[in-house]
Amino acid sequence: MQKPGTAPAQGPDSPKPADAAPAPDNTPIVPEAEFDAALPPLSGDLNAPLEPMPADAAAAPAPTTADPAQAPAQAAAQQPITPGTLPPAPSQDPQLAQPLEPLSTFNTAPLQTVADPASGDQPDVRYASEVQGLDPLGLTDEFDSLSALKKGGGKADNATQVSARAREDEQLALRLMKSLGYYDGTAVATVETVAGTPAKLRALVTASPGQQYKLGSVTVKADATQPPELVRRELPLKVGDPIEAARIQGAEANVSLRLPQQGYPFVKLGERDVLLDEQTGKGDYTLPVDTGPRSSFGVLRTEGDPVFDLKHLNVFPRFDQGQLYDARLTDDLREALVATGLFNGVGVEPVRTGVTAVDGTEQVDLLVRQTRGPAKSLSGSVGFNTGEGIKAEGNFTNRNRFPPEGALILGVIAGTQQQGLSVGLRRQNAGKRDRTVSLLASANHSSYDAFDAFTGTLSGRVSYDSTPIWQKKFTYAYGFELVGTNESVFDFDKFDRDRRTYGVVALPGQVLFDTSDDLLNPTRGYRLKLNVSPEVSVSGQTKPYARTLIEGTAYYPVSDSLVIAGRARAGSIFGIARDDIAPSRRYYGGGGGSVRGYGFQRLGPLEPVASLTPDSSGNVDRADLRPLGGRSINEFALEARYRFGNFGIVPFVDAGNAYESSLPKGSDLRIGAGIGGRFYTNFGPLRVDVATPLNPREGDGKIALYISIGQAF
Repeated sequence: MQKPGTAPAQGPDSPKPADAAPAPDNTPIVPEAEFDAALPPLSGDLNAPLEPMPADAAAAPAPTTADPAQAPAQAAAQQPITPGTLPPAPSQDPQLAQPLEPLSTFNTAPLQTVADPASGDQPDVRYASEVQGLDPLGLTDEFDSLSALKKGGGKADNATQVSARAREDEQLALRLMKSLGYYDGTAVATVETVAGTPAKLRALVTASPGQQYKLGSVTVKADATQPPELVRRELPLKVGDPIEAARIQGAEANVSLRLPQQGYPFVKLGERDVLLDEQTGKGDYTLPVDTGPRSSFGVLRTEGDPVFDLKHLNVFPRFDQGQLYDARLTDDLREALVATGLFNGVGVEPVRTGVTAVDGTEQVDLLVRQTRGPAKSLSGSVGFNTGEGIKAEGNFTNRNRFPPEGALILGVIAGTQQQGLSVGLRRQNAGKRDRTVSLLASANHSSYDAFDAFTGTLSGRVSYDSTPIWQKKFTYAYGFELVGTNESVFDFDKFDRDRRTYGVVALPGQVLFDTSDDLLNPTRGYRLKLNVSPEVSVSGQTKPYARTLIEGTAYYPVSDSLVIAGRARAGSIFGIARDDIAPSRRYYGGGGGSVRGYGFQRLGPLEPVASLTPDSSGNVDRADLRPLGGRSINEFALEARYRFGNFGIVPFVDAGNAYESSLPKGSDLRIGAGIGGRFYTNFGPLRVDVATPLNPREGDGKIALYISIGQAF
């Protein structure tokens, strides 16, 4: 029976009964229950690692392929890899095994193309630049000094670079206008070709300032101070002031500077706030200030590599414990320590202690951080003066050989007319700040026209001195000298030179009042100095006497580059005849520190002409007359010091003389004039002066030259 809806195949191509396809087997290959059992359990965690493959699954035979030709390859692919059975690696190309050549062997020159010509001499773009609108504000000069267009020098690689510079200057103009309170200002930069010259451009920056904003209110947010409103008083801003950046910043800096000088060392300024009103053109200014505690001085502390212990450190402060804190006194302490020259670095800063004093201030200690510096130094100088010859001086100093601040100083003088050795001991800040105690022993030989002397000296000195960092109005010095000297002296009885030995005991003293603005190169102020030295001379007889010298100098600045300087000096020796005084302790005029144009120590009384031996013609050369020195002297000098940069020109005129009398005279003044050059360095000016005598005596030279360090006075 056939199934309904089907019919048997008929015809020549119908399948034969033997070739008929077997009936389909609808039996499932794997039962559904067995398939579900073979599935691995599934985890609900999606981030869980994969489960390992079961061992029986790994060992399951690989499926077969229906294509017999692929069977061997497939079988080989299914075989597990056994160590040691990998096929050999294919042979490498020998070229690949060679090391890479160094980069330096390659030609790195870029390829030449039409768009990139080999020649680097491409024509520059030339341009002119101009700014408009800033002149009424006085900003044109400042704009030009900062302008990118101006710095380019009118040349650029291309027009794009000119445009970029113009955009920078556009922003510069805006910043400058805002710095003066023109916050609504605008600036436009344009770059255009100059008519008739296509290769040249014109860059124009046009500024429009708009309205200037001014302070509508000034508010300070700070805790109560003593005295009240201290912060507001030290903030020099008032309603109606233009809101200029420099004005605002300067006022705030004044608060930071002045409050620590009045008891508030820890003041901190907050972020300022300026609220602008476009309708009124006003700005409301608010400044928060944290004043910190009102403080007084406590004690010194120290840390670091100590140069001084606390005992010596306490010599330097100019304040007492409990005194209201003043930052200027803290700075003064720091500068005094720096002036010793014994530190590589030194810092002084206030440190809070939390201790409240009786007056309600908080005690603030000063922490001194020390970093030891080199104590040894070498110094030297070389100079030349007509009549004095060449003189070179050298010193070796160990400034802390005997702590604290006990210095050992070895000196040498080598010159054509002076030679000497010295050894000195010096203690600075000896028990008191800026007090110096020194002891010096020296042996010297001086050979001048006035005298030839072999001198030994032992001297001591106590002084209160100025320093380059702290110049004082009033200073003083006193001490003693023990001098033994053998000198050539003119003997009027023999009418010839003879040698005589002198012993001198002296008690020199000096006071100086100084209002000048600089120790080495003053430009304003004046100085008054008085020297007094009671002395006793022993040479066969004991002769007491006194040497005095008074000197005044003044400096007046005519302009920033011109200073008029003047000097007057007078000296006297009382109580002894001139010929009883050792020649080296008499007064002489002439030379680089006296009346320029005349030889060193040549002014004053001279030997009698009769002491000279006439030549074959019966004439004598007055230049051979040697000075005798005197008991008094007067000198005057006037200079016009014109400076340009590190150089200067100084015309000058000097006058003076030395006299046999004990009081100087106003007559018989010798005058010299000349011109000098100055080269200003950080340690003082280098001086070269050329002078000539205006009323010379017979035998005086025509020209005198002086080379040294420092001004003449």
